[in-house]
Amino acid sequence: MRDRGARAPRGGPGLLTQLRNPPGGRDARIMLLALSVDRTGSGLWAASSVLYLTFVTHLSAQQIGVLLGAAGVAGIAGSPLAGRLAGRLPLRPLLIGCHLLRLVTLTLVLLCSGFEALLPVVAVTYLGDRAAKTLEMLFATRAAGERRAAYQALSRSAANAGYGVGAGIAAIGLAVGTTDAYRALILGNALSFVVAAVLVWRTGELREATVQVARATAVAGTASPETASPQATHPGGTSSRTASKAAVERDSARPKSPWRDRGYLRFVLLDIPMNLDDSVLGVGLPLWLVNRTSAPHALVPAFLVINTVLVVVLQLAVSKRAEGPHRTVRALLVYGGLMFACCALLAAATRCGTWTAAAVLLAAAVLVTLAELMRSVSSWELAVLLAPPDARAVYLGVAGMSQSIQKSAGPPLLTGVVMAAGPAGWLVLGTVVAGLAVVQRRACAQRFRTLAAPAPDRARPAGQVRLE
Repeated sequence: MRDRGARAPRGGPGLLTQLRNPPGGRDARIMLLALSVDRTGSGLWAASSVLYLTFVTHLSAQQIGVLLGAAGVAGIAGSPLAGRLAGRLPLRPLLIGCHLLRLVTLTLVLLCSGFEALLPVVAVTYLGDRAAKTLEMLFATRAAGERRAAYQALSRSAANAGYGVGAGIAAIGLAVGTTDAYRALILGNALSFVVAAVLVWRTGELREATVQVARATAVAGTASPETASPQATHPGGTSSRTASKAAVERDSARPKSPWRDRGYLRFVLLDIPMNLDDSVLGVGLPLWLVNRTSAPHALVPAFLVINTVLVVVLQLAVSKRAEGPHRTVRALLVYGGLMFACCALLAAATRCGTWTAAAVLLAAAVLVTLAELMRSVSSWELAVLLAPPDARAVYLGVAGMSQSIQKSAGPPLLTGVVMAAGPAGWLVLGTVVAGLAVVQRRACAQRFRTLAAPAPDRARPAGQVRLE
């Protein structure tokens, strides 16, 4: 009954109303539109890239896995590079540059026909893609301040709406199935970067003053989970002045370089397998369908359509139910369970007939999408909450490496190890991810206990600090 009562006042305006008036005002609204256009093109690529590389460039499944994985290695550099540059240069021209860079490289994909020629082109595309996503995260923290979780939920909804449109257009091209149709889809993705760059150009440059305002609000004791009042964390309670002093001491005690912050690096390392849902949806599901089941190939775009619809419908609700450090770390356990169930369905699909396999694969797409919802909440919030506000750009740049590394290691892991091992490979993968989710939860909970402890308690053993 308490949940129902609490839900009513938080229901607020609908999704469309919030998109028209998001945290951050006009610039945030334009950026959400740019993000939606960008992801529309990405939906075209995601729904058609594997089949394009298979039927147009005639690469094998192993070559596709190596291509995407090796390109992902270049993408790893995109996040920290973007974070470092954003700390020194204006954010807006950096993001425009990322869009234009991907415009050039994706156009070159149409001119390449062999593995060797495609590798450097796709690699630079991935670098620009990861850099752009990191810059979008920084935009959210600067424009929305302490309302970044609400903005993130809206951006996820806008992005997945774009993915859905792109996947729907891709379905038409895949139904035609000609070489020209595949190439038109790739060209459509390239053109989306032009529109996105123009929209970003229309926004105003976000100055560091925005960050200073958000930081001052946080230290004053707003509703931000990382600056919750000590009364809420410690039953004894302290005055607001003591809380502000403790927050300043806590931030000053943190390493300002993420490369020397072992706790944060541990979070980033464990966050890598927490992003495997991306490779399962974009690479594992379509290749498993094509190579190991009798389900129709036209089902591939449906995976992205399901993903898009569920994220648009559920993202805001999931974000509201996962606010604060406690609920955020609990989302990790849900993620592990959903990924295990998804992998179990993929293992079972090989023993089914055509339409039963199709139904099982669609159910797996639903589960991996629900896992994605959990991951989008946990990875985003934890990356921000565990980073010091005055070094957030650099920290988030390092945190973005987890997605880049996953994009590098995920495809070859799935194609060269998991799928090569057959159904048992999926069961092992699901078990490992679920176990690592438990480890990540414990590691993050321990770090939150350390950050929440008053300065004098830092000398105590970790086990003696209790987070209520």
